[in-house]
Amino acid sequence: LGILGAGRWGTALAVAATRAGTEVCLQARDPALVAALARGAHPAFPGVILPSLTATTGILSEIDAVVLAVPSQVAGGVLTAAVLPPGIPVLSAAKGIDLATGEVIATTLARLRADHPIAVLSGPTFASEVVRALPTACVIAAEDLSLAQRLAACFGSTSFRPYASADVIGVGICGAVKNVLAIACGIAAGRGLGDNAGAALITRGLAELARLTVAAGGQVDTAMGLAGLGDLVLTGSSPQSRNFSFGVALGQGGPPTSPPGATVEGIATARAAAALAERLRIDAPIVAAVDQVVHHGAGVEAAIAALLARPLRADGWRVGA
Repeated sequence: LGILGAGRWGTALAVAATRAGTEVCLQARDPALVAALARGAHPAFPGVILPSLTATTGILSEIDAVVLAVPSQVAGGVLTAAVLPPGIPVLSAAKGIDLATGEVIATTLARLRADHPIAVLSGPTFASEVVRALPTACVIAAEDLSLAQRLAACFGSTSFRPYASADVIGVGICGAVKNVLAIACGIAAGRGLGDNAGAALITRGLAELARLTVAAGGQVDTAMGLAGLGDLVLTGSSPQSRNFSFGVALGQGGPPTSPPGATVEGIATARAAAALAERLRIDAPIVAAVDQVVHHGAGVEAAIAALLARPLRADGWRVGA
C-alpha cells in the first residue's frame, strides 16, 4: 500500500494498515520526516510512539494500491502528477467538493485518472485517536463492492474497523457537507446557544445532508451511517475538529478566515455545497447560512435570526420537511 501524503491523516492510515499486517510505504517531501517515521515518530503526534514506518521522498513503486491523503482542493493535482503502476486502485481519504466542477472528489479523480478504479474512505476518524489505537470505525466505498471489501481488509484490525459500501457518491457528499455543518455547530457553541441548539443543528443538519445525498445520486442509508451521522456527530461536537473549532471562533467574533497553518475543509466546501444545493433545488438553510457568513459578509447574529425565523414545518428529512 502506497500513501501519498505523510501528514497527520496519511500517517494515521499508515499506522492502521501496519497494525492490520499490510506492508506500507509513505511518500513524504521532507527527508527529516522520512527518518523520523523510521524511528516511530511524527512531529504531529508528540509523545506517541508509532510503529516504524517505511517512507520515501521518491516515487512509490511495487505497490498494489495507493491512498491519496492530501487536502481535497489539491487532490486532483497530486493524483495527476503521481507516477503509479498501471491500473492500481486509488483510495481517496480527502473530504470535499471540487470547487471548479462541483463534483465530489472521487468523481473528479475518476475523470482525471480513468485508468484507475477509485474508492473513498470517510467516517468519524480523528487521526490522533487512530494512531493511539483507540477504537475507530469508518466506511470505504467503491462502485465495485468487492474492491471496497479488499481495501477494508488492508486496514481492518481490533482497533480500526472499516465497513464496505458501493455508494461512492453518497460517502463523498457526506464527507464534504458534514464539515460545513460542523462549522454551524461550532458557531452555536461559540455563541453560547446551549446544548439544545447543538442537538437541533446536528439533527436538522442531518436532514439537509440526507436530502443532498439522495438528490446527488447517493443512498439515504449512507447519510444515516458512519459517513453521514457518525462523522457529523464527531466533527459537530468535538474541539478536536478543525471545522467545529473554527466555528467556535466565528461565534466568538473571530474572522471568517482559516487559521494560519491549518486546513479547515468546510470553508471552501461551504461555497461549493451551497451551490450544489441550489443547482439540485434542495432546501439546505444551514449550509446556506454558513456560506453567507464565511463568504458573503453576513453577520452571525443575522444568520442565526434568519434560521430561527423560518416557517414551522413537519419533522423529517425529505424535501419540504
